[in-house]
Amino acid sequence: MKTASTAMVLAGAALVASCSTATAQPERTARESAELAKALQGRTAGAPLRCIPNWRASNMQIVDDWTILFKDGRTVYVQNPRGGCPGIGNGRNTLVTRLWGTGQLCSGDISQLVDLSTGIGGGACVFGPFVPYTKPN
Repeated sequence: MKTASTAMVLAGAALVASCSTATAQPERTARESAELAKALQGRTAGAPLRCIPNWRASNMQIVDDWTILFKDGRTVYVQNPRGGCPGIGNGRNTLVTRLWGTGQLCSGDISQLVDLSTGIGGGACVFGPFVPYTKPN
């Protein structure tokens, strides 16, 4: 009886530990760093926004599994999904976001990864705040 309860306690502890472990953001490659620097060149960061209009999502650039850019004229919105978005940076996947009665993309929204060649879903990303980088006039 004691062995069974000890095993249950250990299994529960392992489950809790696996849920609380955050995925560390890997180092960007030189190409990814240069791509991000070029996109933000001459722009200054503004206060993070909870939401942006979804029409701004039509000009999206994937830098890596941790960084998505939404471009709108002189402003680039940097999106760093919570925990990253594993698989988006490989170029074979795209994001599909279903909007329910809103015209905005918001922090906390869940986007599905879909393989471009097969149309099969393969994961999800949770948006964080959107940080605007704007060029001065």
